[in-house]
Amino acid sequence: MATDLCFRYIGSKESHETEMSMDPTTGGVATADDVAKRAGVSRWTVNRAFKPNASISTKSRAKVMAAAEELGYAPDLLAASLASDRSNLVALLIDDFANPHKLQIIEQLTRILRSHGWDTLLVNTLNAADTPSALLAASQRRVDAAVLIGVQFNDQELETALGARRVRKLILFARQSENPNTISICCDDKAAMTTIADYVVGQGYKRPLFVAGPQTTSAHLLRKETFLSRWHHIHTHQPPFVAVSAYDPQLSYQAVADHFRANSDHPDIVVCENDALAMGAIDALRYEFNLNTPNDIAVIGFDDVPQAATPQYQLTTYRQPIVEMVHALVDVLKGTADMATLNQFSGQLVVRTSA
Repeated sequence: MATDLCFRYIGSKESHETEMSMDPTTGGVATADDVAKRAGVSRWTVNRAFKPNASISTKSRAKVMAAAEELGYAPDLLAASLASDRSNLVALLIDDFANPHKLQIIEQLTRILRSHGWDTLLVNTLNAADTPSALLAASQRRVDAAVLIGVQFNDQELETALGARRVRKLILFARQSENPNTISICCDDKAAMTTIADYVVGQGYKRPLFVAGPQTTSAHLLRKETFLSRWHHIHTHQPPFVAVSAYDPQLSYQAVADHFRANSDHPDIVVCENDALAMGAIDALRYEFNLNTPNDIAVIGFDDVPQAATPQYQLTTYRQPIVEMVHALVDVLKGTADMATLNQFSGQLVVRTSA
């Protein structure tokens, strides 16, 4: 991942606004001094007007902002971060865009982080090998934290990145890491999947098939293991499962179709690790075998993506508390989080007609 960076010497905190804005009255670059002159205030007042929590009167801030708008002036945030040792920028590293739940996460993350003063840098990590270079690129932009959202993050590579101090804070979102130096903000998968397993048992289903996502050895979910263990505890036998390499509805479609063609003893419910897999399963049952959900075979998912509630799927699923999890991320950035509870968030089972 190639990165082009331009560095300039910052002489003092007073000079952290570089001359990047054009003055429409002269055709030149508008400076903080130009804004101060236009507003009739000091340069010090201009600097404080652009700091969110600075002590400045409402009247003075309004005068500065009006003058800045007239001149087309804005402070250089990169230069300001070099002076303050904080960039107010968070990198989001994502690797599985086929999963619609990631769009929900991105929407909430960017909206809530922005409301608290953090902007975001979106990085598409192409594969597991790309993670170190993506983290290096993020560190070169002096991000306050890197948030990893996906399935291809290896604990060994994360440890290397932390040891090299490539990022200040390394946060896994909606996923648990075994690395003790990373911060995991996630739903309690064991509790959530136990709720689903008990619901399936309570509804009287006897022959489940579990559809799992990537079988990673680190930064993983515990949904498959929890469901199979819970089912074995209740019924003393382990149900079958199939796994796909990505949270992609097309991969689930093919895996479910292949399983049904190879096995005459069909399940009465398909339990999926997330909604993307569940929607692929429903489509396979419908279009490959002309089976109806739930009359012929029930299906249950996890995440409650917007498509889950459409008439096409009406998917029973488990809703993660994404908003609460993002606010916990903000607390981590501020240094006020209760670190002991970051991987214990509880959601709720959403029952629809699919199961």
